[in-house]
Amino acid sequence: MDLASEITQPTKRHQHRKGVWAWIGISALAVLVTFLIVVEVMIERAGPILKGRVIETLSTRFNSRVDLDVFNVSVLRGLEITGDGLKIFPPDAVVAAGAKQPLIAIDHFSFHSGFIGLVFKPMHLRAVKVTGLHINIPPRELREKGGAERQGRKGKIKIVVDDIICDDSQLIIETAKPDKDPKKFELRHIELHDVGPNAPLSYQATLTNAVPRGDIQAKGFFGPWNTDDPGDSSLTGHYTFDHADLNTIKGIGGILSSVGDFKGQLDKIDVEGTTETPEFSLDTANHPVPLHTEFHAIVDGTSGDTYLRAIKAKLGSSNFTTSGAVINIRGKGHTIDMDVDVPAGQLRDFLELAVKTQPPVMTAVIATKTKLHIRPGKESVTRRLSFSGNFSLKHIRFTNPAVQDKVDMLSLRAQGDPQDARPGAKDVNSRMRGSFAMDRSLIRFRNLDYTLPGGQINLVGVYSMDGQQFDFAGTVFTQATLPHMVASRWKSLLLRPISPFFKGPNGGAKIPVKISGTKSAPKFGLDLFRKDSKSKDHKH
Repeated sequence: MDLASEITQPTKRHQHRKGVWAWIGISALAVLVTFLIVVEVMIERAGPILKGRVIETLSTRFNSRVDLDVFNVSVLRGLEITGDGLKIFPPDAVVAAGAKQPLIAIDHFSFHSGFIGLVFKPMHLRAVKVTGLHINIPPRELREKGGAERQGRKGKIKIVVDDIICDDSQLIIETAKPDKDPKKFELRHIELHDVGPNAPLSYQATLTNAVPRGDIQAKGFFGPWNTDDPGDSSLTGHYTFDHADLNTIKGIGGILSSVGDFKGQLDKIDVEGTTETPEFSLDTANHPVPLHTEFHAIVDGTSGDTYLRAIKAKLGSSNFTTSGAVINIRGKGHTIDMDVDVPAGQLRDFLELAVKTQPPVMTAVIATKTKLHIRPGKESVTRRLSFSGNFSLKHIRFTNPAVQDKVDMLSLRAQGDPQDARPGAKDVNSRMRGSFAMDRSLIRFRNLDYTLPGGQINLVGVYSMDGQQFDFAGTVFTQATLPHMVASRWKSLLLRPISPFFKGPNGGAKIPVKISGTKSAPKFGLDLFRKDSKSKDHKH
């Protein structure tokens, strides 16, 4: 082999290898270009395909028109789909009946899927994330009006979802009643699991309650979704409501916690639960008293009204029951009407809650049936609060010793035993009954009868919850006549000439009196110049 051959042979091998690598590079480039073309075709086709599947699935599921403003597909991490401005309208017949808002509106949604999801139907999704979900349930009147004309839309369910996770959502139950506001629920976070077209789904939700301010945690089951009448969709669950700030209600103070269960439908929910407020207070006194309740209520989503069927409550050591309604007044808020029944409570508990005077003027066992009304408005609750009813007190004791002494001495004098009528006398057992009405922090008493051994006092008057006003007028009826009510012989003789002018219907005395003063120091005195029309004579 000559030298030229030896040089030429390696050169040929080198050139051959370069040709192979060039061919490989060109082939790889061709494959890459082909892949990019395929991907581009897939992206172009995936967008319309998936958008069509989303719209057809939702249109079939909700039997209504579906609009979707923006729909994007990315293949950087499999199929990543996002969308904005999704609107699902009520069924056509309900829209024709007058429903204007979308049944469901979504600001933004996103989900992932593999490329194989384009091949198999229905397409299976593990989770869909939603931001800004707005559910508007049309008024029942419109749903019923359109019910007879509903026809199902043709189509197939082409997407199946396991979980839906929603943030910043809102549920609004509309009403056709002109004097009612829609019922609104702020849903800060919701997780829907086992989502299916014809079966209940489980959920976990965080609701933001505006008044009193706080978050409600709820979990349970919802559905199946009633396409023909969404308001009739079933709802059950358990809730906890911790650290609700009652100070967000003007005039009320305390931190409330509540737990309970609920069931029913979106527009009519039956709720049973308990509340605990360790330091419940009113701004008329700012004296915290523990409050516990057990309640049963029905929330009517068609009107925004809440009906309190039965509440068992304990204020301090006093048990009572109440029932009533919280009625929605369009543009104004709510009006509250309650019937309160206290069979045998401690007067101290109620006075400490409502009256600024400390200690409370008296202690007693109270029985009362009261109608309570809170009108809507922006004023303090205690300024909007009014109530009226009848009451009775027994085992009365005045907390001011000087006042109690005057009552004890009055009883002894009324019995004709003035010698023992001195400070420190034995406390008498007295009782009271009457009717009352309270408005704007003033309590007006009518037909107030105060009975003690040897006598009875009939009064009318007013008492302010801040303790600044104490003004009563009335008549004292005693067993003894005026001369027998004084220990001094000379005073007794001096009273004999005027005794006939104060003669009572049963031979005792009839004495006009007035009680006035401020805070815990009322003053007792004769009211000799009062006209008879100002007092109520007791009829024996």
